[in-house]
Amino acid sequence: MLVQPIDYFLVAWFAVAGLSAGYVAWDQFRHNPEPVVMKWGFVLVTAYMGPIGLLLYVMADKEPRPGEHEAFIKPLWKQGAGSTIHCVAGDATGIILAAVVTASLGLPMWLDLIVEYLAGFGFGLFIFQSLFMKNMMGGSYWENVRKSFMPEFISMNAMMAGMAPVMTLLMMGRDMRAMAPTELLFWGVMSVGVIAGFAVAYPVNVWMVSRGMKHGLMTERAGHRGHGGHDSHGGHGMQPDVTRPQLAAVTLSTALMLAAGMTMPSLFVNMRLSARDVGGAIMPPGMIMGWDTPGEAMRDMAAVHPREVRVTASPDARGDQMLQPRLEQGVKVYELETAVVQWNILPEQRVEGYSFNGQIPGPRLRFTEGDRVRIKVTNRLPESTTVHWHGLIVPNAMDGPAKITQAPIPPGGSHVYEFTAEQAGTFFYHSHDHADRQQALGLYGALIIDPKDPAAAPAADHEYVLQLQEWLERQGLTYPAMPMEGGLPNYFTINGKAYPATDTVRMKVGETIKLRFIGTNNGFVHPMHVHGGPFTVVARDGVVLPAGARFDADTVNVGPGQRYDVIWQARRPGKWLVHCHIPHHTTNNNVEHQGGGGLMMVMEVSG
Repeated sequence: MLVQPIDYFLVAWFAVAGLSAGYVAWDQFRHNPEPVVMKWGFVLVTAYMGPIGLLLYVMADKEPRPGEHEAFIKPLWKQGAGSTIHCVAGDATGIILAAVVTASLGLPMWLDLIVEYLAGFGFGLFIFQSLFMKNMMGGSYWENVRKSFMPEFISMNAMMAGMAPVMTLLMMGRDMRAMAPTELLFWGVMSVGVIAGFAVAYPVNVWMVSRGMKHGLMTERAGHRGHGGHDSHGGHGMQPDVTRPQLAAVTLSTALMLAAGMTMPSLFVNMRLSARDVGGAIMPPGMIMGWDTPGEAMRDMAAVHPREVRVTASPDARGDQMLQPRLEQGVKVYELETAVVQWNILPEQRVEGYSFNGQIPGPRLRFTEGDRVRIKVTNRLPESTTVHWHGLIVPNAMDGPAKITQAPIPPGGSHVYEFTAEQAGTFFYHSHDHADRQQALGLYGALIIDPKDPAAAPAADHEYVLQLQEWLERQGLTYPAMPMEGGLPNYFTINGKAYPATDTVRMKVGETIKLRFIGTNNGFVHPMHVHGGPFTVVARDGVVLPAGARFDADTVNVGPGQRYDVIWQARRPGKWLVHCHIPHHTTNNNVEHQGGGGLMMVMEVSG
């Protein structure tokens, strides 16, 4: 699924790579006078390196005019390129095959690199060098293994020294879809890694060709075989011109390069993690990830993958819609279903969130003090969940904390909560499993319990519930907003909408409204302010304040989990704002629309 700009680039890249490899294959097997193993080497390398492989072929190996191949490939830089080509063709094939297997098996990255090195070295030495080039080199298979061992060891060390850090740092960077072979990004990283490996291996291959240790490019015509500038390329006739100190120095240097390339990434990323641990997570821009960041933290901070969306809400859909129960033997029965939803917080701004019954916030549950209620929760999320009834006195088994009072509800599973409402007031429900992630993505809803005696609740002409939330949307993806590096929010909503898409409440002068502020938000305190005169705070955290404890204010600090019931009277006609008094929280991605944004709504009072 194409979810990031890099995905579109990779589609274009691999289309060009395919065309490039197709051209090289067509030209090699129809026109170029070269041994078959080198033909395949150029085809494979071009498939891995795309137009860079095509450029190498055209500039270093493609016969410009009939009969000129021998002279054309003679320069040492071209011979070195040919030597590197058949090194990379074999080694990279082994490395890529191993990477697919190790990722599928869930091996940690440090072990992944070791297996990839062994597979690349083994495939290059035993298959591509000693077997495929046996006819060119002459002698027995095991003689070729012995003679190829040291050149292959040096070349493979250099190549893996280039590939390992590039692959590791790219795979374990922000977009860890790169660790999954089922993702296009994985193959893009493989391509970049091969290019880096080629670049690092090229200088040592030039040196080995110049000293007669490796084959370079060759010409093979019907009836005879020619060599490109070095008669030493003739298999057992090769006489390496290298001293032991030179060989030892080069071998040690490439071994140190390999050690650095394999271990250096551990300073920056957690190489104990596997593809299964991170689950293709895409991290928010700016998140700090180090060598000790656990995979669970990455998954909880990760973007909601658009392919997980099960419900696409209408752009004008509203959350907090009243859920009507059915009555079963005197018990009020409600059904809630969690799912990933695509939700509009503004007409032109969508987010991927977690929903109850396809709404953000979830449907409003409203019943009366003393009611027996049964709530069945079915989980359609890609991860487990539970539900907590915030502020309610319930049996401990019904409280909802995952792994403490209940087993988490697995994907596809259900759980039934049942209790008697012993209180009255403003409450809410929310996830209590992966709560840092799930509540931030919308898994919450209002729970209003009316008193048995209607006179026990302060009365008003109108009522409005405000559920507050912060959102983080960047580059087309939605992340759970958190007060940490990379997780700071850039959108804010009341009842799942940002101003100017929030509701407008209409009143008349002299009327009153009860505003129920609910801190369904996860990470910030919101000083909620009302224009047009003070209000009276009549309840806090679901408890009605005695008449003598009530007080007037024009701002209340609504922290996560807190609730305030306030009564405001319309004193003058006009448009009176309700908003958070942190200015940034009344913007949309730091931009004002029609005078504001985010945590802002209007009460329109007529005369």
